Amino acid sequence: MRIILLGPPGAGKGTQAVRLVERLGVPQLSTGDMLRAAIAAGTPVGLKAKAIMDRGDLVSDDVVLGIIAERIEEPDTRKGFILDGFPRTVAQAEGFDRMLEQKGLKLDAVIEFKVDQDALVERIVKRAKETEARGEPVRKDDNPEVFKTRLEAYRTQTAPLSTYYEGRGCLRAVDGMRPIDEVTEALKKIVG
Repeated sequence: MRIILLGPPGAGKGTQAVRLVERLGVPQLSTGDMLRAAIAAGTPVGLKAKAIMDRGDLVSDDVVLGIIAERIEEPDTRKGFILDGFPRTVAQAEGFDRMLEQKGLKLDAVIEFKVDQDALVERIVKRAKETEARGEPVRKDDNPEVFKTRLEAYRTQTAPLSTYYEGRGCLRAVDGMRPIDEVTEALKKIVG
């Protein structure tokens, strides 16, 4: 199964991705991890990305798509993959769809985690307090102000993907505000 998980930060995509990896036996693909691996391996696209990053510039959509194209050729993705955090924009989604089409592949599902964004801020504050109480370091992005900035970026850049994938007929939704195990059950109904 080839799956994209959509939803704002804090919606539970990462937690559910781990469960889907176990259930489906397919890898979760992180663009950050893929970039680092391509650079470390010295692939042509990785070298291009390294040069861009060494200049302090952001890696372009074309380079990111090139790295994903290389990664989904690896043997562990033959049965599929889970993308969380990509695509972030409609332009990336269009490029990704073209790339999949050229490879004779298609997405099986785009699953959107529907959440109350105000409640997410409360969830993040609670998560930070619980982490701190355990004596563990709190994630930098669990600061409420940083989190609100990330939410705004999601609203403006990534939220339009819902309409895009709905138009392509592959968008499914789950209530991300439900308890973790209930979200997992809803995902099972979608992915089988």
